Amino acid sequence: MYGLARRVIVRAHSVRFASRLSLSESLARDAPIDVHPEVQDALTTGVPVVALETALTTHGLPPPINLQVTKDLETVVRSTGCIPATIGIVAGRVKIGLENSDLERLADVARNPRSVKISRRDIAPALASKADGGTTICATLIFAALANIKVFATGGLGGVHRGGENSMDVSADLHELTRCPVGLVSAGVKSILDIGRTLEYLETLGVPVISYSRTKDFPAFFSPRSGFQTPWNTDDPVTAARMLHSQWQLGLDNGALIAVPIPEEYAEKGEIIQQAVNQAVLESEQNGMSKRGKDVTPWLLSRVAELTKRDSIDSNIALLKHTALIGGKIAAQYQSLASQTDCPPGKTYRATKPIEIEQNNSSSAVPVKVMVVGCAAVDISAQSNDAAGTGLHSTSPGIVTVGLGGVGRNIAEACHRMGTPALLVAGLGKDPWGQLLRDETTAIGMRTDGFIDLNERTAVCNLFLDNLGDLQHGIADMGISQKLKADLVLQQISQNNPEIVALDGNLSSETIQQIVDACVQRNIQGSEPTSITKSERILPALEQCVKAECDTPVSFFTPNLLELRHVHDKVRADGGLATSPFWWSTIDGLSLGEAFRMDMAQLARRRVYDSDEMTGTDTTLAFLVEEGVAQMAITLTPFFRHIFIKLGSKGVVGVLRLSAKEAQSSGWAHERSNPGRRYVVAHGTSGTILARVTLFGPTLTVAIFSALLSASAPESNFRLPHRLEIKSFCCSEAATEMDRGRANNYPNAIWPKTTLAWAYVSHPRIAAPRSMAFKIGRFFKNGAILRAAAVAPSMTEPLSRGGNGEVMITLHGLDANITFAETFQDIHIPSTADPGMSTERFNLRCSGTMADE
Repeated sequence: MYGLARRVIVRAHSVRFASRLSLSESLARDAPIDVHPEVQDALTTGVPVVALETALTTHGLPPPINLQVTKDLETVVRSTGCIPATIGIVAGRVKIGLENSDLERLADVARNPRSVKISRRDIAPALASKADGGTTICATLIFAALANIKVFATGGLGGVHRGGENSMDVSADLHELTRCPVGLVSAGVKSILDIGRTLEYLETLGVPVISYSRTKDFPAFFSPRSGFQTPWNTDDPVTAARMLHSQWQLGLDNGALIAVPIPEEYAEKGEIIQQAVNQAVLESEQNGMSKRGKDVTPWLLSRVAELTKRDSIDSNIALLKHTALIGGKIAAQYQSLASQTDCPPGKTYRATKPIEIEQNNSSSAVPVKVMVVGCAAVDISAQSNDAAGTGLHSTSPGIVTVGLGGVGRNIAEACHRMGTPALLVAGLGKDPWGQLLRDETTAIGMRTDGFIDLNERTAVCNLFLDNLGDLQHGIADMGISQKLKADLVLQQISQNNPEIVALDGNLSSETIQQIVDACVQRNIQGSEPTSITKSERILPALEQCVKAECDTPVSFFTPNLLELRHVHDKVRADGGLATSPFWWSTIDGLSLGEAFRMDMAQLARRRVYDSDEMTGTDTTLAFLVEEGVAQMAITLTPFFRHIFIKLGSKGVVGVLRLSAKEAQSSGWAHERSNPGRRYVVAHGTSGTILARVTLFGPTLTVAIFSALLSASAPESNFRLPHRLEIKSFCCSEAATEMDRGRANNYPNAIWPKTTLAWAYVSHPRIAAPRSMAFKIGRFFKNGAILRAAAVAPSMTEPLSRGGNGEVMITLHGLDANITFAETFQDIHIPSTADPGMSTERFNLRCSGTMADE
């Protein structure tokens, strides 16, 4: 945690690549790019990342080893403490970091024979035609540079083809190295190429070539020596990282080629394989294949594999794993150097004379996608060391921690960390706590131009915890949110024109009403995060809209079951909203007859999970009917167009009401009920659609926003059921103890010992990874999380089972294991986890079965 007030010296700079957009700018233009949450979090928090390509998956290696090798490369990268970012194109969207399902789709060339080999020239056509494709070195360099990934590990670089002095056949990989400041770690250039002319061409382009060995011998892919020399060499990842970092310090646009020789145990086969390469090249010239452009390389590799009886494939896999290992080591060292600089890691600046300015994260040039209006607070937690706690009129030794909180602020930060441009509009007092909030918001890169200075006390929540971290009592001073006037918020809406406005229930009813009216008039989608006591504050706004005969005023409503019931009871009360002509006409238009009731009855007989192994019980969806969940949601659909009901371990129920136009464009118009897949569809009058969907697993408000905003058109938002089964990824920096100083005093600045974390864990009764929230050490901060890169080797892979019914999880960067016992009780962090931690035993207990609770 930085100081309460801070003036900083920053360098006036302009971002490099005048013609190249940054990733945030591309996303602001709705570029079809998806950054995996694990990769996004690593880039945001300074965890080293290594880029990997997918052309080897789609065109370089035969199935089924193509899939396994790609996964193995990710594992090798993780072994170095880095996060792999495997890059490809799936259904016309650039994926920086791939899910297993995406990787399997690209690797299944039998079912996907039209998968494209993507170079620079192919990117736009592939995106426009919604194609699948494996990215070559050229395309992977482009997207790695866009995401500020500084190291890319692969097999062999493209180059000048044999006879290229006549055919002009030169790979686009070479030119891309002049445009992208990325260190390319490879086994030299492909052995089928003219190595000498390739090196000459790289020299002409000004691309540094470094041999990663004790000599200056340039490798020949299958052989550690090609007969050519490089100007520079090193066999030390620190020196290699310094070379890349020096280029960044000088603002150079180009990358560098770091040529890693194949492991020595495969060197003997290199000469034999090279003879097969020469024969394959000769055959390609005789049969005309050499003139078929990008098809040449896959054909040659396949032919060489035939001639060598697959020895070439074994050597190819060995060198791929070796370059991934070296690439990970270099990336880790590069990140260590970057963390010591004043400028944020991964960003490239042109340095000019330093000037003293107040740091301002206005980011006004970036369009606002989501505006969150609500509470930004400082959370102070005091935890006693004594099991007996604090007696009356006395003090107790313990730990005091400070962090950031507030419902609205937490949602805004989650959007920020998931790559969704968000603006937080909240009131701050003119006091030290307000300055702290402003400073820490700036420190994590969020916008601060939505903060409104008020002559009130900044919101503060003071929690008192026992020695186990359980809440005993607390004081919440949140009155400033009630003082935030609507006219100040409406100015922000007018200036920024967001696509979605999310309202925090801490606002006053009058302010909520005016904001909702403005959103209805501007056709802005609205979301209302809820709490039981504050959920009814939206009702006056609904009443006003009903009187004005507006369309459904609130687009998204995300209650839990208690909040749903509370709001339902209010609108059903005598003379309530559910007795208005507007309500009756909307419900009648849904035409919910006998067929709908039969579909619901069939759905109610379905189990929550497909197998008893998932929960250890045979729980069905009968509660949807028996507890009135479906009926209550339908009752509220005239006022909230789309309702997502959080049901803890039973998942999420979505009730979507679509207009005829939305139903047609999204495909729902042609859907029929399918209880087996857990959705029911009702076709109303004038083409209106009501869809009730059960989503497995937790889905947070921010995930809904991101899914909606990633759609190419508003109407396509409503294929949500297929897009919301995503990992919960909430975020907030781990709070740092006041007596321990800055967070960056910790090794890798990853895990202060007092944190609430979201993590994917596997329990013996859960077949697939599930999101759990758990407490660490002496501090429980509602809404805080641990960054994903520090949670597990993979956000999606199940954790290995240990002995005695235990589940093990390894933390990146900390060299420590956490043991999750069968009951999630008495969890032990070894003292090796952090040199700053004491050797005492820490008690960790699950703070909730699902992240949404």
